[in-house]
Amino acid sequence: MSTSTKTTLDAIDLKILRELQADARIANLALAEKVGLSPSPCSRRVRLLEEAGLISGYRAMIDRAGVGLSLTVFAGIRVERHSLENADAFVGAVLAMPHVVACHLVSGDADFLIEVVVPDMITYESVVLRHLLSLPAVRDIRSNFAMRSYKAQGPLPLA
Repeated sequence: MSTSTKTTLDAIDLKILRELQADARIANLALAEKVGLSPSPCSRRVRLLEEAGLISGYRAMIDRAGVGLSLTVFAGIRVERHSLENADAFVGAVLAMPHVVACHLVSGDADFLIEVVVPDMITYESVVLRHLLSLPAVRDIRSNFAMRSYKAQGPLPLA
């Protein structure tokens, strides 16, 4: 497996990634068995995938409503002047906001699309008024509220 900018993945690497997406806590012995390797080469491949940045971390999937974060908002944000400094300042500020769980530079009506997770509308109003609208480059915010999520944070469709 190459660790260049674009890593070449073989069928075993893809199997490993699929299995880890399904269960990141799988024991190396069980993973090796599922992908058809012995434990030592399997462990080595996982380490190489981590070092190449293809596995960027491991975390638990938590039920949002179960921990009191029942409102998911997708906010399209337009910025005033398109410049690298404005974009960098906006992204830096947004990434520091704990309620923002995703931020994307997009094309279309908005410049950025962020996903905000909060307990309720009052908290979202506070995020907008105290944080987002206080950023100097923000020109417009258009919010869309998720009424129900059928699939969130799903596994990547690896070939």
